[in-house]
Amino acid sequence: MLKGTAASEGIGIGKVLVIEEHSLEYTPKTVVDTESELSRFEQAVEKFCENTTEQAEAIRKSTGDKEAQILEGHIQIIKDPYLMSEIEKLISGGMCAESALEQMCDLFITMFSAADDELTKQRAADVKDIKTAILSILLGIQELKISDAPKGTVLVADELTPSMTAGIVKENIVGIVTQTGGKTSHSAILARALEIPAVLSVENAVEILKNGQEIVVDGSDGIVITNPDSNQIKEYTAKSEAFIQERRELEKYRGQKTVSKSGEEYELFCNIGKPEDAVKAMEADGEGVGLFRTEFLFMDRSSIPTEDEQFEAYKKAALILKGKSLIIRTLDIGGDKDLPYLGLEKEENPFMGFRAIRYCLKNSELFKAQIRAILRASAFGDVKIMFPLVTTVDEVRAGKKIVEEAKLELKAENIAYDENIKVGVMMETSSAAVIADLLAKEADFFSIGTNDLTGYTMACDRGNSDVSYLYSALQPSVLRLIKNIIKCGNENNIPVGMCGEAAANPQMIPLLISFGLTEFSVSAPSVLKVRKNISKWTKSDADAVAEKVMALSTEKEIDEFLKSMI
Repeated sequence: MLKGTAASEGIGIGKVLVIEEHSLEYTPKTVVDTESELSRFEQAVEKFCENTTEQAEAIRKSTGDKEAQILEGHIQIIKDPYLMSEIEKLISGGMCAESALEQMCDLFITMFSAADDELTKQRAADVKDIKTAILSILLGIQELKISDAPKGTVLVADELTPSMTAGIVKENIVGIVTQTGGKTSHSAILARALEIPAVLSVENAVEILKNGQEIVVDGSDGIVITNPDSNQIKEYTAKSEAFIQERRELEKYRGQKTVSKSGEEYELFCNIGKPEDAVKAMEADGEGVGLFRTEFLFMDRSSIPTEDEQFEAYKKAALILKGKSLIIRTLDIGGDKDLPYLGLEKEENPFMGFRAIRYCLKNSELFKAQIRAILRASAFGDVKIMFPLVTTVDEVRAGKKIVEEAKLELKAENIAYDENIKVGVMMETSSAAVIADLLAKEADFFSIGTNDLTGYTMACDRGNSDVSYLYSALQPSVLRLIKNIIKCGNENNIPVGMCGEAAANPQMIPLLISFGLTEFSVSAPSVLKVRKNISKWTKSDADAVAEKVMALSTEKEIDEFLKSMI
């Protein structure tokens, strides 16, 4: 049995097809005819864009627009004026196209890989995919056609790239196993969109698993069983049927209110990264958007988006939601999430450096332009503002001051906005959790970001395998901070939501009900499952579970107890 990350739920039983990576080795050389080399590079980029457009259309037909946009984003990245001009400069200086492409792509890969959040790190995988594809074209390498895979195939690869996914015939692929990737990687996103069971980060999967070998892929528990016997086949076939039946039953929660067994109502929102994602939120039956990550509007481009560009994006999301809540997080960039055009200095410890609200308050012109754009969009829906990475009351007050300044400017210009727009705080640092009582007097709402809150509280990098065992929202210290945040919010009569991954964890739900959380914000595919899980609990039952949990001393004890209760 092999273990990995449970990335896409379900059970797949089939035969292995290993997608082997071709060697992209080449001999770097100095080019004399630079014009000809530039032309060769431009033709390769043009061919890449043609291929990618075809692949995006294939994905759009099989899974939807959101997934197709992942690939279309690759075209935007390679056509970025800064990236293209730098590659062309290197070629004009005598470097061969392969070396120039690799040097600049590796620069971007290193930059994105340094980020502390998975979504930004995923940009590194995108650039790597682009580099591989264009190098293959330059070197004349023909890629394996995944579309030819027969029924009952389990794809095994180092990484499932978006370009590979474009060739998947959903009916033929029963499972996916990769050596890399996490729950928020594009491999996971695309596997979930295709509803194919997937286990990622299986060490040495490409070497261990052989073509034609029968395996079971358990995407719910994150395990791969090699050469299963008849009893195991029978067991997992039954599990697969039960999983499919459970999915059908989830549909009865569509269109229903999110309510506990004892009658308490909750708001169930979605997290999005682009205005177009609001469509998925609505299709998933989300009751609004609890987190719009605006930094993605600033990525894959060579300059800061203008106020008007941002306004159009926020307005689009607000209109799609048709009056449902839209919480827009202000720019969470800087230090660890570098953008070349911002000219940020390299930091020794970017996780605790110049980023998010800290960066915005020091760059008030950029910050005010975003605030003005959000305020203008508030005339078109129920829009709220949220400040990220807050650690002090001063930061909230300074941010609110800029909001008030922007309101006065818009009023003088006769531009409409919601004069009573709510301004909230993303509670994702230990400092914020400890002074939640003070912040609750300044904020109109809280939203708990459990990903960073866990990392900062436990002083561990979830990407570091040596300390990843510490990274759990079920740690007693993290649970106490979460409970305190919710308590302080409730005592000051402000709504408290959660937009971190823990909001969708069935183990966390009884605790959050007991603590008094009022809003859950999850990924679109998780909406119906979370609604169902909330409906299972009465407040008194949740209180009994929470009382027991808060008396336990270790994460292991808490995890085991909650698993037994679920």
